[in-house]
Amino acid sequence: MSVFSKSLLLFLLNWLDAQLTILWVRGGFATEGNGLMAYLLDLGNAPFLAAKLLVGGLVAYTLYRFSHLAVARRGLRFALGLYLALMLVHLATGASALGWHPPEALASLFYLIRQ
Repeated sequence: MSVFSKSLLLFLLNWLDAQLTILWVRGGFATEGNGLMAYLLDLGNAPFLAAKLLVGGLVAYTLYRFSHLAVARRGLRFALGLYLALMLVHLATGASALGWHPPEALASLFYLIRQ
């Protein structure tokens, strides 16, 4: 996958994260953990989305622009990994919002891993 494709994917995952965050928060299924972003979300969807996309776009562009540096390429891979993990959190939130709750054995396993 090219650096441009990875940067575009990073921006798209950022956009998807913003949309899902609005959906879960407005639906009462989650809260925004970042204080500044929570404040912007309290102001409305547009300020939250604008800030999220501006920051995400700047990061994606910067990592693309400086991709000739190893640190930028590693940063891009790291950021993609974080966003892919975040998509799993969104998936779990969505499953919970739809009424699916994991079997007790699976929940116990995650509880043990966290300790």
